[in-house]
Formats: sequence, C-alpha cells, structure tokens
Amino acid sequence: QVQPVEFGGGLVQPGGSLRVSCAASEGFLSTYYVGWFRQAPGSERRFVAAITWGDDSTVYADSVRGRFTLSRDITKTTVYLEMRSLKPEDTAVYYCAASEMWTRSDKDYKYWGQGTQVTVSS
Repeated sequence: QVQPVEFGGGLVQPGGSLRVSCAASEGFLSTYYVGWFRQAPGSERRFVAAITWGDDSTVYADSVRGRFTLSRDITKTTVYLEMRSLKPEDTAVYYCAASEMWTRSDKDYKYWGQGTQVTVSS
C-alpha cells in the first residue's frame, strides 16, 4: 500500500518561500510518478507539478513554472516542492499523489496524501 504523507505547509507572506515535502514508504519513488496538485476553496483541484521516477524529469503548470521546483531524495524516499515568489493566488491545500502513468490528470493518480495547507497572506 502506497500512502504519501505531506508536510511543511504554513503561512507565508507574498514574495516569500516555502518548501512542502511528500514522504512515502521505501520503493515509492522508484516505482511511481509523483505529482503535486492544489485545491483552493471553491475551486477544482489543479495540477501543479510532477516528477518521473526514472530520470528525474519534471513538468510544471504554467502558473508556477519558474517559481516552483520539484526534486526528490531517493535515499530518504521524499519528494520536495520548493516554492518561491509566492503569491496570494497560490493559497490552497497542496496534495501529493502517486501514479503509474506520466500524466497531469488527477484522475490517473491512484494514491493520495491528506494534503497540507499553504496560505500566502500579509
């Protein structure tokens, strides 16, 4: 059973930085593609970024490209989402998920974490 766990969310001022992490059991990162999604109140869940298990290739949503960086530490079975130049519109619950497919569609992600709140506000 794959059960990702997110942590590291919190409150940050506009323009600030924050790192959220996704941890899972051993073998997780060498088996599944890992994606991050976010959901703001009253909005649908949206794709943020994803990373492959093979060559660490990444893909980002247009809204975060250049500001967010996704990386993984296979030794610690953790994926990191580094967020910089944060904006109020980045406020959302951020979810980590695992998929057997290289995809941006949340419908193709089989395993989900419980989410972590990120709030960007002054």
